[in-house]
Amino acid sequence: MENYFDKVKQYLLELEYSIVKENPQDGIFIIEKEEALIKNMIIAIDDSTVIIEQPLFKLKGDDPAALKALLRKNRDLICGALALDEQDTVIYRDTLQVENLDLNELEASIDSLSLLLSESGDELIKLAK
Repeated sequence: MENYFDKVKQYLLELEYSIVKENPQDGIFIIEKEEALIKNMIIAIDDSTVIIEQPLFKLKGDDPAALKALLRKNRDLICGALALDEQDTVIYRDTLQVENLDLNELEASIDSLSLLLSESGDELIKLAK
């Protein structure tokens, strides 16, 4: 895993993300890039995958209209998906295969969220309220 950890770290640095925290033993990075609207994004690496997660907001209630809107937003994503975690937090999540990971694939996955936030941020804010 150490080799993959270093590979992903190099890609993140090339893409000019700030590494806020890293834990090589657990294969975890916390990154941010203000101009890309990325803050506290979690990147977890194991022997076969890279998991990218960005918490967005806590879902308040089970409003069917809000859930439908979130599902429709998934259609706008180029990579990854919006999902709910166990605490009903809406997250962006993507899973990539680490063995053949390249810079463009990692960049596309993170940029997918940045694009969604820049184009649909107002709608997501309304859903968060």
